[in-house]
Amino acid sequence: MSDFPLWIAIVIGILAAIVAAMLARDAVQLRRLIRWARMPIGTPVPDAAGRWGDAFAALHKRARVAAEQRGQLHEALERFRQATQAMPDGVVILGSQLAIEWANDQAEQLLGIDNSRDAGAPVINIVREPQFVAYLQGGDYAAPRLLRSVRTSGQSLQVRAVPFGQGRLMLLVRDVTQLERLETMRRDFVANVSHELKTPLTVVSGFVDTLVDGWEDLSTDEAKHMLTLAGEQAARMRHLIEDLLTLSALETDAPPQEEPVSMAAVLADVREEATVLSAGRHEIVLIDRGPPGLLGNPRELRSAFGNLASNAVRYTPAGGRIELLWQREGSGDAVFAVTDTGIGVEPQHIARLTERFYRVDRGRSRETGGTGLGLAIVKHVLERHGGRLHIESRPGEGSRFAAHLPARRVMAALG
Repeated sequence: MSDFPLWIAIVIGILAAIVAAMLARDAVQLRRLIRWARMPIGTPVPDAAGRWGDAFAALHKRARVAAEQRGQLHEALERFRQATQAMPDGVVILGSQLAIEWANDQAEQLLGIDNSRDAGAPVINIVREPQFVAYLQGGDYAAPRLLRSVRTSGQSLQVRAVPFGQGRLMLLVRDVTQLERLETMRRDFVANVSHELKTPLTVVSGFVDTLVDGWEDLSTDEAKHMLTLAGEQAARMRHLIEDLLTLSALETDAPPQEEPVSMAAVLADVREEATVLSAGRHEIVLIDRGPPGLLGNPRELRSAFGNLASNAVRYTPAGGRIELLWQREGSGDAVFAVTDTGIGVEPQHIARLTERFYRVDRGRSRETGGTGLGLAIVKHVLERHGGRLHIESRPGEGSRFAAHLPARRVMAALG
């Protein structure tokens, strides 16, 4: 057998060297690729030529597209978080087993959740109120559930679970405490109005029936007495309706148009009204050392000041003293104060005196002709004028009701 040709050996050697060089280069590029894969996301893809250059270019394009998609997803997620943070309602994202994935600030406050501490924990382990747990575990999310918060006394929460995705829930939590209070106030208001009208209507109806059925058996004096009492009850209903209309207008109308108000005229009207109501049973003193004018609504101010004066007359026994004082304080505010030597009010009642139909003594209030709306009207008038009502009282000694009006409304002169 002849010797293996030299040239073939040389070719084989060259080819082997070329293959070895290519393998070495590929190994280098592969190591570069592995190092790049281990680098943080966003690290630029290595540069290369040839097939590796094409591969790196394809990887670079794919990485760029993925980075853009991640950026878009991040922006969308951030917009979602910003939107939910801006919502007045609480939002909680729940995963499997009702585990907390994320909650906005409002939900943290309402439910006592801490994102950094409670993420991954079942929400029913954080909020353990039985109604809440039963609602989430029950699986019937067609209607929201009203909960009485144990964490905050008197707080009412409306909770609604909205399923989405695979096994996830979006929990919406709304504080409806104020709505509940308004609904309670509405029911109480309707009940109070009905009660206040029912008594005089019953009296009037009874007298009318008696007069119709037994007119011939009644003397003139008896009939006159019944008609007088019926007239008094009708007047009471009229006053109640007038006060209701006044209060409704104060609560719904736009702020009053400001105009110069002559305080001398207002004070004179208030004193005359109090004097007529007193019918000589009290000493009524007017002290006017305040500004001559005020910027405001004369009808509303006369109503507020008149209510304070008439209340003093109603709750001061005969022989008592009532002082009507108009003055300006050192702060610049103007004050109309009514001080009496009446029956006074217990401290626990003072904060509620301006509530509609709130009476310390219902029987006495009806006897004196009060509607239970006078101080509520005073409060609303003063609020519309930027003022406030301050009450001081001692049981058995008397009371002082002071209507404070801001200095910006004071007028040093009229005209």
